[in-house]
Amino acid sequence: MADPERPLPPVPESRTVPRKKTRLSMVWIVPIAAAVVGAWVAVTSILGTGPKITIVFDSAEGLDAGKTKLHYNGVDVGTLTAIRLSDDHTNVVATVQMAPKTETFLVEDTKFWVVRPRISGANVSGLGTLISGAYVGLEIGRATKERREFTAMKVPPVVGSDVEGRYFVLKTQDLGSIDTGTPLFFRRLQVGEVAAYSLDADGTTLTVRVFVRAPYDKFVGADTRFWQASGIDLSLAASGLSVKTQSLLSILIGGIAFETPAADPVAPVAAAETVFTLFDERKTAFELPLQNAQILTLLFKQSVRGLSVGAPVEFNGIPIGEVVAIRAQIDLATADFSIPVTIRVDAAKFGVKLVHQEASEDRAAAQRRVIDVMVARGLRAQLKPGSLLTGALFVAVDFMQDAPPATMDWTQKPALFPTIPGGFEELEATLASIMKKLDALPVAAIGADLKQSIADLDLLLVSAHGTLDHVDDVVVNKIGKLPFESIGADLRQALADCDKALVSARGAIDAAGALVQPDSTLAANLTATLQGVARAARDLGLLLDYLERHPEALIRGKAGEGK
Repeated sequence: MADPERPLPPVPESRTVPRKKTRLSMVWIVPIAAAVVGAWVAVTSILGTGPKITIVFDSAEGLDAGKTKLHYNGVDVGTLTAIRLSDDHTNVVATVQMAPKTETFLVEDTKFWVVRPRISGANVSGLGTLISGAYVGLEIGRATKERREFTAMKVPPVVGSDVEGRYFVLKTQDLGSIDTGTPLFFRRLQVGEVAAYSLDADGTTLTVRVFVRAPYDKFVGADTRFWQASGIDLSLAASGLSVKTQSLLSILIGGIAFETPAADPVAPVAAAETVFTLFDERKTAFELPLQNAQILTLLFKQSVRGLSVGAPVEFNGIPIGEVVAIRAQIDLATADFSIPVTIRVDAAKFGVKLVHQEASEDRAAAQRRVIDVMVARGLRAQLKPGSLLTGALFVAVDFMQDAPPATMDWTQKPALFPTIPGGFEELEATLASIMKKLDALPVAAIGADLKQSIADLDLLLVSAHGTLDHVDDVVVNKIGKLPFESIGADLRQALADCDKALVSARGAIDAAGALVQPDSTLAANLTATLQGVARAARDLGLLLDYLERHPEALIRGKAGEGK
C-alpha cells in the first residue's frame, strides 16, 4: 500500500510539437495514372468518333444492325448501329455511326440508298451484293448547310452528281417501254439516259426526267423534238419497205431519241429543266402543228369500222388535220341512225390564197367564205381505206364532179361539212343492184332449155360419129382393093428406067464436062437438077412402100398424126 505522505516523483512538462509533412505515398500513383489514361482515352474517343445520323428507309430488308456498312466510292464510312420502326409504323429508322472526319459529307442534298442487285433499263448494278450482302450507298451533296436526319431514296440515282451535263423534262401520255436507265440517243449515239419518271397529279400525263451528258447537251435547243425510239419502225412507201431503228439496245429495252430541225439561224441552246413533248414516233414529232385549227363535223350514215381517233384528214393526199372524236346518234323524229365524226383541220393547209379578201373582213370570215365556195364547187369528205391489209380508214377531202349540191351548215356547233359515201359503199350498192337483176332472171327456165339443147347436140354428135365411121370403113375397103402390087411394080420399073436415064445423063454430062468449066454456072445448075431428081425418086419409092403396107393412110393419114 502506498504511503500517502510520501511525495510523488516529478512529472515531465508537456509541450506541443508540430507534425512533420510527409511525401505522397506510392499507393496513390497507380489510381492517378489510371485516371489520367482514362481521361485521355475518353477525350481521344470523343474526338475520334464521327457524328451519328438517322436514315429513314421504306423497309429493313437486307439491313442488319452492327453489320450493314455505309460505303462511299467503295470506302467504308459508317455502320448501322440500330434499326427500329418509326412512330407511325410505316417506315424503318436506322441509326448510323459515321466514321471520323465525315461531317462535311452530311449536308442537305446528300443522298442515301440501299444497294441491292438491280436491273433497270440498260444498267445492271449491285451484283457484288449477291455475295457480300446489301449495303447503304452515299452520294455527297453540294449544299453548305449541315444535316443529321435523312430519307433514303427508293432507287439509286442513275447519274452521279460528278457527271457533267443537264437535265430536261419530257411530257407524255404513254410511258411505253421507258424505265429508269433507258438510253437516250442522238443520231444513234447514246448520249444520256432516263433519270426518273412519275405520274402527274391529274393522272393524264407523265413526267419523264432525262439527263444529257456534256458535251452533247449543247445540241438540245428550244425547238428540239423528242420521240420514243423503242422497237423497229417499219414503213411501206412507193420506194419500197423502210426499216428504221436506233440500235439493238433500243429494240431490246426501248429508248428515246431527239433531233433538232435544221434552222437558219441555229436555235439557241435550251436551258436546264426545259419542258418538251415526248412524241410516239419521229414522223409525228416533225409534223407541223396546226396554226389555224378549225373544228368541223362530218355526218356519215355508213359503217366507220376501221376509223379511229387520230386518223388523218387529207386533202388531195396532203394531211390537213386529224379525227378527234367519233360518236353515234339517232334522230327520234325520223329514227335515222348516223355517226358524227369530229375533225380538227388547219384551214391554212388547204393552200388557198385569199386574193380578194376585203379589208374589213376578218380571217375567220374569209376562211368561211373560201370553204363555202369550195363546197359549192364539189368539195366533199368521204371515208377511204388507208391500208387494205389492216382495214384502217381515213377521211379524204376532195372535189367530186358528180356530187349532189350541198352547202355548209354554219349554224351547227361545230359546223357541219357535207359528205358522200365512200368508194366501198358505192361498190357495194352497185353489186347489190347487179345481184337484184340477176335474181330477177329466169335462171331455172334458162337452165332447162340449156340442158335440152345440150342433150339434142349430144344425139346429133353421136349420129354424125356413126356416119363418119361407116364412110371411113367404105373408103378403106375401096382403097384396099386397089392393085397396089402391080402399081408398085410399074412404078419400080419406071424408077429403074429413070435411074438408067440418069446414069446415061450423068455420063453425058461427064463427057461434056471437058467442054464446060467446073466452076461455071451451067455445071452447078446441072448438078443441082440431078440431085433434085434423085431425091424425088427416092421419096417416091418410100411412099409406095408405105402405101403398100398401109393403104388406109390415104384416108386416115399416117399413124400418130392428126387427121
